Amino acid sequence: MNVSDPVVSLTGVGPALEAKLAQLSIVSIGDLLMHWPRKYEDYSSVTLATNIQPGLVTLCGWFEQISSRYVRRGMHVTQAVLRDASGAVNVVWFNQPYRAAAIKPGKTYYVAGEYKLQSGRFAVLSPALEQADSLPLHSARIVPIYRETKGLTSKQIRELVGQALERVALPSITLPQWLTAEAKLLPHDVATKELHFPTSAEQLNLARRRMAFEEVFALSLASQLIRREQRLEKALPVPFKPPLAKRFVESLPFTLTNDQRAAAWQIYQDMAKDQPMNRLLEGDVGSGKTAVAAMAALMALAAGHQVAYLAPTELLARQQADSLTKLLATQGYDHAVTLLVGSLKPAQKKRAQDAAKSGQAGLVVGTHALLQEKVDWHRLGLIIVDEQHRFGVAQRQALMKKAGHMPHVLSLTATPIPRSLALTLYGELDLSLLKTKPAGRQTIITELVSPNSTQKLYDTLLQQIDAGGQVYVVCPLITDSTLLQAESAEAVYDKLRKGPLKSARIGLLHGKLKAVDKQAVMADFVAGKLDVIVSTTVIEVGVDVPNATTMVIMSPERFGLAQLHQLRGRVGRGIVQSYCYLLLSDSKAPSRRLRALESSSDGFRLSELDLEIRGPGAIYGYAQHGALDLRLANLSDTALIALAQKMATKFIEKKEVLLQYESLAANVRAAQAVTNLN
Repeated sequence: MNVSDPVVSLTGVGPALEAKLAQLSIVSIGDLLMHWPRKYEDYSSVTLATNIQPGLVTLCGWFEQISSRYVRRGMHVTQAVLRDASGAVNVVWFNQPYRAAAIKPGKTYYVAGEYKLQSGRFAVLSPALEQADSLPLHSARIVPIYRETKGLTSKQIRELVGQALERVALPSITLPQWLTAEAKLLPHDVATKELHFPTSAEQLNLARRRMAFEEVFALSLASQLIRREQRLEKALPVPFKPPLAKRFVESLPFTLTNDQRAAAWQIYQDMAKDQPMNRLLEGDVGSGKTAVAAMAALMALAAGHQVAYLAPTELLARQQADSLTKLLATQGYDHAVTLLVGSLKPAQKKRAQDAAKSGQAGLVVGTHALLQEKVDWHRLGLIIVDEQHRFGVAQRQALMKKAGHMPHVLSLTATPIPRSLALTLYGELDLSLLKTKPAGRQTIITELVSPNSTQKLYDTLLQQIDAGGQVYVVCPLITDSTLLQAESAEAVYDKLRKGPLKSARIGLLHGKLKAVDKQAVMADFVAGKLDVIVSTTVIEVGVDVPNATTMVIMSPERFGLAQLHQLRGRVGRGIVQSYCYLLLSDSKAPSRRLRALESSSDGFRLSELDLEIRGPGAIYGYAQHGALDLRLANLSDTALIALAQKMATKFIEKKEVLLQYESLAANVRAAQAVTNLN
């Protein structure tokens, strides 16, 4: 039997159990063995009856005074006394009528469970039971607890895993032997067995380290292979012109931060080479990424190259087209900006496509539709990817076929990424950080609001509207749902305009509206024709209305910490003090992440906390997180990440043949798919 065999190959797995296992994505024996325990309970120390204390315990002895009865309709109780050389302990099982007949007289058993007070007396309640002359799976050891589903318990999974480990020949070599020795890793087969059935806490830690290393190593190797592939590609060099850069900086209505200057210099150095730049510009909300992107675009335009600016939404594409036009106008490049989005009329779209093909359009702003086959480029030199974090292999190859070269790529993200996560996920990118906000940016006052204080909040909003401010109200849903108890934009919009904010001018914005309708609502808000926008997270990224001073987030428990920080960043963009109110769904104590958001405006600190609480998916996207399948690796373990990167470099330098290591090759392919998400 081997790991590719279906799980029904195991004894006792029929159609019903097969279906339950499939609910946990367990189809093959390999899937079963990769279904790692989510936690462990330590029953490894056998306690004498005379020394027993409340809590988790393991005892070893024989049974006396076994009785079994129904105490009331639907409730069956089995009671027994377990005796060892030191004394006796009461044991009770609920609704397990088979127990009395299963216990064999004169046999010695391990009993593992919780010793606690029940109905006025102490007993070990519903414990696991195994004969002491067999190798225990459920007692007298560190016991694995698995992710379960209805009708499928950890006990059943343990028994299947135990059977699989006895019958399947596990590979011992999934990495080169020199690497395993140098990194001081357990053999793969030993680590697999120890993760499921640890022989000691020390061995469990070593097993976790081995498997966590494999996960991070695959990502690191994938990133380094992509980076080496990029070095073979050729780009159009963009010469640095100091006088132009100086004139542009002097024309800005604000002073660049030192971080912005450093990032711009790094980008200029990259673009001057004939190897394609692949740089991630990472900066907190309001740190000034657009200005740096404009500096890069200006230099490419001055060299006679075209620039594609990819935005995640039409709403942001339109806004960025306006912002870039204003920034570049001072250097005479305002007419170089062309908008190409899906909602344009066919004739407008064709004019934009023709302008891109002829070279008349210098900087084309749009969504990922810019990469479609219908869009041809005259001399594409730079791509700026906003809030997508990635520009994948498929896109690079498609563009190279069209352009004959690889454009420089600058990716922007306003989601601060912890250093450890960036090193792991973005190993093929160079990083530039904007940690300092431009002078004049307001610190947003954030406040948690109880449902009991809702009317007081509405009164505050009316006061701020009367003072000339504008308000965002963000909801997690578009329409009411029978599945989720959370505020919907449509319901809140109706409620506010008919009730507490009926004197205000209120608009509704969400993703199901037509593009032209979304554009009209935002245009009215920007022009001051609306006091309030009730919206979903369509306004999360990039929307910039300096007069918007207040953000209300309904049901904030439904959002991740990074997303809440992004939403908060839509206000505080002018000179007036701004506020963010988190209107809780109920009166329960707020969560750790909501309290953290209330007390801190440091996106980098919050991102570290988000990584700790919710895992890596929370950092960089809500649709993308499922692809990052790190089951054991802790991305705050910078020492392990550094080791994995070092070993990945050596693996390539030694010209190891990846295909010799079948499971590693599969993991690297999967990692490359993650690394090239868009």
